[in-house]
Amino acid sequence: MNELSKSLIHGVVVEEELHLTLHELCRACQAPLEQVQVWVVEGVLEPIGQAPHEWRFTGQSLRRARLALHLTRDLEVNASGVALALDLLDEIAALQAQLKRVKLSEMA
Repeated sequence: MNELSKSLIHGVVVEEELHLTLHELCRACQAPLEQVQVWVVEGVLEPIGQAPHEWRFTGQSLRRARLALHLTRDLEVNASGVALALDLLDEIAALQAQLKRVKLSEMA
C-alpha cells in the first residue's frame, strides 16, 4: 500500500492583511476616485471607516475593484450591474467551494 506523506505549510496571504486608503486603492487598481466612491455607494466595495478620508480597503477590495474596473471599462457595465455581477460571482464561488467540500467528504 502506498502512503501519502503530509506536510504542514504555514503562510500569510499578504492581500488579506493589506489595508489601503482610498487614494492608494485608486492608484493600485488605476480607477478614478469618483468611480471608487460610486462603487462604495453601490455596495461593490465595503471599506472600513465612515468617511472617505477614514476608509481602509482590504486585499479583497482590491481584487473586487480591479474586476469592477474591467466590467466598467471593457464591458461598459454600470455601477449597479457591477454590484450584481460581483455578487453573483461571489455566490458561484461559494457554491463551488461547498460542492468541493461535499465531494471531498464523500471520498473520505
